[in-house]
Amino acid sequence: MTGTSEETPPEPREASGAGFEHPTQTPYFHALERERYSRQTQLRAIEKHTGRRLICFASSPYAEITRDIITVFADLLHDVDKGADLDLLLNTPGGDIDAAEKLVIMCRSRCKSFRIIVPESAKSAGTMMCCAADSIVMGFASELGPIDPQIYVPDSNGRTISRPAHSFLAGFDEIKDATQKAGELSPAYYPLLDKLDPALLEFCRTSIKRAEQFAGNWLKKYQCKDDAKKAERIAAHLGDVTRFRSHGAAINAKEAREIGLEIEELDHENQLWEAIWRLWCEYDLALRRNNWGYIFEGRKASIVW
Repeated sequence: MTGTSEETPPEPREASGAGFEHPTQTPYFHALERERYSRQTQLRAIEKHTGRRLICFASSPYAEITRDIITVFADLLHDVDKGADLDLLLNTPGGDIDAAEKLVIMCRSRCKSFRIIVPESAKSAGTMMCCAADSIVMGFASELGPIDPQIYVPDSNGRTISRPAHSFLAGFDEIKDATQKAGELSPAYYPLLDKLDPALLEFCRTSIKRAEQFAGNWLKKYQCKDDAKKAERIAAHLGDVTRFRSHGAAINAKEAREIGLEIEELDHENQLWEAIWRLWCEYDLALRRNNWGYIFEGRKASIVW
């Protein structure tokens, strides 16, 4: 993990008696950190355009939300004045439900209004976080997804991996249906049943209910504060994996609005969207080039992991 909490001035300063403008950092340090300074300059420009504070949490497709990132994420809120209008640029494949809710609670504790900007994707627990915002900013490339929670289990090598909760239940139902049709349990299913113990299946069912409650409860507080039934319908829709057929199914801005979410869709030519997309492209490239899992960034904090 590397990072800095150095204040990055939005404007360069003029060198004494020279007529040239230079950054306030020393030349070599600024050269080493030029990509970070470029992103933070763009971030500040977006803040100036919207009149809102902006913090960014960008992750690679394989870096999930876990409790390990909570303390790091807190740095983004360190200089956000209480009662601010807050934007969170969020790109995540999802992850732990409880950790995702903790991030939402932390953001909500610092702000008056809370908006989530999805440049490319906020899936699973990321979509749940979006349900806790007052509105969701989306563009032509933005997508949400079903809120099927991830279950963490050991693989054959002893490493912890995540799998959608519905996949375990679907596997069990498939074995049960096949057994009922055949009149007996095929030995081919014995290894699978070893991994589908009753406790795991019950945990999957509980996690699925927890995901819908997460979405429904936050929607009732904000996006659907005058319509509890609407909030419940949206949460049930997002939690119905059979409707989407895939944990990775894409819900674009149009479909998200039709479901009932409060969507601010920005046109491809929109000035704000172009600025958001350019900033996201810098994050995406930095994550790929450096093989980073996460970038946490604001006008002060800049931490990569």
